[in-house]
Amino acid sequence: MMHNDVTPSEMMIVSAARAMAGVRTVFVGVGLPNIACNLARHTVAPSLELIYESGVYGAQPARLPLSIGDPTLVTHATSVMPMADLFGLYLQGGLVEVALLGGAQIDRYGNLNTTVIGEYGSPKVRLPGSGGACEIAINAQRVFIIMRLSKRSFVSRLDFLTSPGHLTGGNARREAGYPGAGPELVITDKAILNFDNDDREMQLVSLHPGVTLEEVQEEVGWDLRRAPEVVETPLPTDEELRLMREVLDPAGLYRK
Repeated sequence: MMHNDVTPSEMMIVSAARAMAGVRTVFVGVGLPNIACNLARHTVAPSLELIYESGVYGAQPARLPLSIGDPTLVTHATSVMPMADLFGLYLQGGLVEVALLGGAQIDRYGNLNTTVIGEYGSPKVRLPGSGGACEIAINAQRVFIIMRLSKRSFVSRLDFLTSPGHLTGGNARREAGYPGAGPELVITDKAILNFDNDDREMQLVSLHPGVTLEEVQEEVGWDLRRAPEVVETPLPTDEELRLMREVLDPAGLYRK
């Protein structure tokens, strides 16, 4: 069935959830990553273990948490531990299969900035900083990035490199000795991008229904590479929409 009322945010959430098919462990951030992972748990990845930075493993939140310190994360969780143990034993131990990250800025190699906009010493905007994101970007086996597409965010040069992606491209990441494979997907409200080329440069692979190539290029601060075949992202199913709208986010905090 065609849905004309699907929002760009809903396209982004569903695309991220579908990417989690078959995944067992995921490091979850608040906001969009959170609803995407909970949707995946209800659909393509029923045995998905949700890991939160605050020290919660195997979370089964009864409602969408407001932050990583929300008590709902502890209810029914497999394990709760000090943050140092979560990072040292699970993340640095290579046990986190996928991490979902966002950022204020991203460049063509999937490097992220969540530190400052402008000069570091006298920034226009001081952002929350790294938190665990730098560690996560280095150590997770695979990284998926969720960000709204905008020229302000997709920049040719970061103001600050908080979390490494593929660094300068090619084999740069492996040569730096990082254990994780780095960014694999960038899921936006207009399109899906990946790094599936030898340069490890972001490339367009899928346009959401009704979105043109020109609209995507307009929001990217460099000449965007295209995959050999660019497809259309499938619309959400009735069941995915029902879960998002009635079960996971009835108030529409994330999906509007």
